[in-house]
Amino acid sequence: MTAMSSSGCSRYVQFSADEFRSRLPEALAIYVNAMRYPEGTAEQRAPMWLTHALREGWRCMAALDDNGVLLGIAYGYKGRAGQWWHEQVRHGLTRRAGTEEAERWLADYFELTEIHVRPENQGKQIGEDLLRRLLDGVPSANVLLSTPEGTSRAWKLYRRMGFVDVLRDYQFTGDPRPFAILGRSLPLDPPQRPA
Repeated sequence: MTAMSSSGCSRYVQFSADEFRSRLPEALAIYVNAMRYPEGTAEQRAPMWLTHALREGWRCMAALDDNGVLLGIAYGYKGRAGQWWHEQVRHGLTRRAGTEEAERWLADYFELTEIHVRPENQGKQIGEDLLRRLLDGVPSANVLLSTPEGTSRAWKLYRRMGFVDVLRDYQFTGDPRPFAILGRSLPLDPPQRPA
């Protein structure tokens, strides 16, 4: 556990599936607030998040303050053929870059499904710490994620962590917004120390 008083985060913990379920309303509130989604989104997403926790290789990291309040959360699992996100990305990547490129990224990857930090705690290293802790020891060759197109703190974090473009301006079925699929090889590079 790492103390980081300047961020407000006093510890990072790996949640079990049971802990994740018990903290789900709090985690979804962070998600809705950080993503600026409308009311009612949490209720729509809850069943999906619970289903994700049953997938192979699922893991979850949480950032907590001194009182145990959730400041941020990150989770993911091993991506596989047949999963909705995998099939959407495979289709888009095959169409734009070919089967070989799709296979290169999708043959063995960890899907970074969600990473969110309370807006008032963003920009304080919590996102990077969550990302590093979540991916530490993941045995997959690559990590992939999707994020809405446009500049944001999340984009800056992903670029700083070495994520590259896999597929840009992609529209998932049922969502009118353009998304970027970003990826990088694992393991992550060690953190850079200030000079």
